Amino acid sequence: MSTSTRGGRRTSPLTAQDVWRAIGHASFAVLSHVTPAGAPRSSGVVYAVEDDRLYVAVAKDSWKARHVAADGIVAVTVPIRRGGLLSLIMPIPPATVSFPAVAVVHPGDHLTRMPRLARLVPPERWPACVILEIRPTGHFVTYGLGVPLTAMRDPARSRARIPTGR
Repeated sequence: MSTSTRGGRRTSPLTAQDVWRAIGHASFAVLSHVTPAGAPRSSGVVYAVEDDRLYVAVAKDSWKARHVAADGIVAVTVPIRRGGLLSLIMPIPPATVSFPAVAVVHPGDHLTRMPRLARLVPPERWPACVILEIRPTGHFVTYGLGVPLTAMRDPARSRARIPTGR
């Protein structure tokens, strides 16, 4: 990331590009929304990033496809693994990026034009899929991104709020 730290302090602010780079290196997120009946729902999803958007393949008949199509308002949290090999022997919390977003449901045939996402879905499941295109809105809210592990104990140093646009 272009953000550097000195003595545990951030010397330059995180940018949207820094956040997109971190999101692009991950592939798992938690997608949340409210059902038409007002009930909260969240689900883990595997995604691919292209052109400042996340793309998720889901079953045509899934609650995600039905409910997201109803209003398109979602929230996303992406955990970003930290600690390298040390995280294998010690419990190190991930950094996170959270943001509100608008989601649009596209036909599953979009997979043929999206090789990054297509690699995540077995070809035999393609006919039963639709694609969620998720466009962040507002701000990314980060925790622990661009700071050393020791700074994660200090909320003021470990959190950032960055506009999602480039």
